[in-house]
Amino acid sequence: MDMLTIVALDVVLLVFLLMMSVPLPWCFAGALSFMALVGGASMKSMMLWGFNQTIGLVLLGSPLFILAGMLIGASGIARYLLEFVDIFVGRIKGGIGAVAVLTCGVIGAISGSGFTGVAATGPILIPRMVEQGYPRGYATALVTVSSILGLLIPPSIVMIFYGWVTETSILAGFLSTVGPGIMVIISFCTINFIWARKFDLKLAEKLPRAEQRAKNVKATIWVIPALSLPFIILGGIYGGVFTPTEAAAVGAVVALPIGFFVYKELTGKKLVTLGIEAGQSIGSILTMIFFTLMLSQTYVLLKVPEALINIVMGVTKDPFLILIMVNLLLFVVGMIVNDITGMILVAPLLLPLMKTIGVDPIHFAAIMGVNLAMGGVTPPYASILYLGMRVGKCEFKDILGPTMMFLIFGYIPVVFVTTYWPDLSLWLPRMAGLVQ
Repeated sequence: MDMLTIVALDVVLLVFLLMMSVPLPWCFAGALSFMALVGGASMKSMMLWGFNQTIGLVLLGSPLFILAGMLIGASGIARYLLEFVDIFVGRIKGGIGAVAVLTCGVIGAISGSGFTGVAATGPILIPRMVEQGYPRGYATALVTVSSILGLLIPPSIVMIFYGWVTETSILAGFLSTVGPGIMVIISFCTINFIWARKFDLKLAEKLPRAEQRAKNVKATIWVIPALSLPFIILGGIYGGVFTPTEAAAVGAVVALPIGFFVYKELTGKKLVTLGIEAGQSIGSILTMIFFTLMLSQTYVLLKVPEALINIVMGVTKDPFLILIMVNLLLFVVGMIVNDITGMILVAPLLLPLMKTIGVDPIHFAAIMGVNLAMGGVTPPYASILYLGMRVGKCEFKDILGPTMMFLIFGYIPVVFVTTYWPDLSLWLPRMAGLVQ
């Protein structure tokens, strides 16, 4: 049996285990065991290599951003951001939907995670939207799909892993998804304003001018601590004050006094609970990363990327068609594994192919980022979608239609624009002098 056949069978086994709902780390452990038994891969050398990779400082940024995201969700930061943005669009029909999109974008700039947006804003925003007259399924879908902005608006956890496994600039990866992220915000807000015309919405009563001014001043003052986080984190990274890993630590540390002493929504008991939940999530993620790294490196050592290039080039040499094939592959990968796993597993395999057809590695970072982010809301994986359903107390049949509408008309066009218009993802890295 040739090596490509063994690798193909290994991929089939991996997909089967994933579909059987086997815990994610053990799916990759099973695929690794198959490669050791049938493919002859050396697990001893792979384990040593995987261990050396997981003790690096770069990887430390992921658990720190997870902890920061949890603290942001529990500290009251999201609520005060909502009240501030509500000043500008709160009385416009469909305005509260735009508030959801914008707030999730700001929270994404703090936490780097897709879960934080829906976990932090959903319990506040979805009931308010329902009170105004939005269908619960629509309100839940809008908050949920907007939460994937946390994977596009920097700093993004998945871009830390892209830079790590491909040995490219993490900062350039952060900047590559800013353009696509802005396009997603514009497209989601536009769709929301158009769709909101169909609903019989009850807007907030207009307050007397003096009362409205006092309310606006109060909201502006109280949002300053919340807005300080993205300024500190992003300003520190792009100003060269600290690395992305250090920025994650700073975000977690700064969120503590804001939650305890400014908004006073954090308590000692809540902090202990958050610490336990963060530890469980981080432990699970690091175990998964360890096995995924080993499997990805096994494929690289077996020269799967070179074989992949030969197979694809045997079908077509047209870069346009190759990029379509890559997008379809990334879409399928995003449907069955989470974004971090997909990034670690696929980026080292496809990057040589992308270089062969002239795609810049930073442009490819944006292509992977927008594709894998969509996996969080596309079944069967759809972890962000399922979380949104729990937060919004919504049935799958009610959320599916609006979610697909936002993806088909608002998100997928951005995927294609990102793929075929390199300047959308490269203009900021070029301005920063990170890309030629």
